[in-house]
Amino acid sequence: MTKVCLISLGCAKNLIDSEQMLSLLDEAGFELTGDPEEADAAVVNTCAFIESAKSEAIENILAMGELKKAGKLRKLIVTGCLAQRYKEELLNEMPVIDALLGTGSVSEIVNVLKEARPEKKPQYYGDINAPLDEAGRVISTGPGWAYIKIAEGCSNNCAYCVIPSIRGRYRSRPMENILSEARALAQSGVKELIVVAQDPTMYGVDLYRKRRLAELTRELAKIDGLEWIRLHYLYPDAVDDELIDVIASEPKVLKYLDIPIQHINNRILKDMRRRGTGDDIRALFPKLRERIPGVVLRTSLITGLPGEGEAEFEELCAFLREARIERAGVFPFSPEEGTPAYDMPHVDTGEAVRRAEIIRELQAGVMEEFDRSRVGTTVRVLCEGFDGDTGLYAGRSFAESPDVDGYIYFGSAEECEAGEFYDVIIRGSLDGDLAGETV
Repeated sequence: MTKVCLISLGCAKNLIDSEQMLSLLDEAGFELTGDPEEADAAVVNTCAFIESAKSEAIENILAMGELKKAGKLRKLIVTGCLAQRYKEELLNEMPVIDALLGTGSVSEIVNVLKEARPEKKPQYYGDINAPLDEAGRVISTGPGWAYIKIAEGCSNNCAYCVIPSIRGRYRSRPMENILSEARALAQSGVKELIVVAQDPTMYGVDLYRKRRLAELTRELAKIDGLEWIRLHYLYPDAVDDELIDVIASEPKVLKYLDIPIQHINNRILKDMRRRGTGDDIRALFPKLRERIPGVVLRTSLITGLPGEGEAEFEELCAFLREARIERAGVFPFSPEEGTPAYDMPHVDTGEAVRRAEIIRELQAGVMEEFDRSRVGTTVRVLCEGFDGDTGLYAGRSFAESPDVDGYIYFGSAEECEAGEFYDVIIRGSLDGDLAGETV
């Protein structure tokens, strides 16, 4: 067996686990392929955060199982959050699976592939609270950009969230390890570094007994070759004056902040064990706009949380109309077994979905207004390549994060190279995205 196909599902943090597994497989002499039809073995690295993620994972496992039954695959390995969360059920209900690898055993991917056979279905479940493995990575994003994980796990214990039970308590990576990896990424051609963790604002509390995200961001900005640093998943209660000052004053730090609030009602936030209050959030967003001119805000919202009646939902809508948040991901509440919120009274799924659609429609108007305001402006765009469907190049400015915010499509009189920056004047829109041409 020489060829392995790895399918990575879920969030950016899970993608980094996939990239580490790819590196370990490559070092062990396996040939990597992106086509499961050509592979001897398939590895499905799964997400299990909410019901839709679990469904996607199961669909992918079943699809690989069909290839195995057809004789096109010899081994099927399931890794990641679904394997960690449902270790007892998966092999019983899906016997086509040959091995399981939990979130604490990413480094065992080579062993599990070698050991897996019909008469022996290995299961590796390492300590999910252990320090992070400092493994190499095969960068699968870009060209020109990559994620960097600064911590693993979460200790916030929000009432609706299964992450602590799947990923363990919060563990920061040593700062010197992060900076070393960032320098190596920059030397390999990475220009945009996207900083991720379950809660980056808590970085350093476990290792250094204080929050050190602001300090880490300053140090990252000193690295030659890095031109953009993007901060994701900042918890609103910990966006303090020190961090705001770094973002505002450091040219390399993009004026784009992903701050998941989930809701605005004080009682719901308290019941969901979120740090801070809706009043804190209402005070924070105007402060950010004042201190960081031109900042673009992104957030995550959950509709139908326990305790959300019509009044609480309208309070959320009213806040969004006032705050004019440029980017938002909206999700109906997914009751997850094993969480305190699972047994709390809540609206049915259909109503939660209906409310999510209302929020999406409201936000669509905000985003259209934001896009109109950019027409005629010139923006710096990181080119991601040529798009054959439109006949234009596709890229992103500071205001677009990968996979969640769309693209800027642009024409150019000269050939453009993926992974390089270009100045683009915005002329209008194209199927909901912006379009322009190089200056």
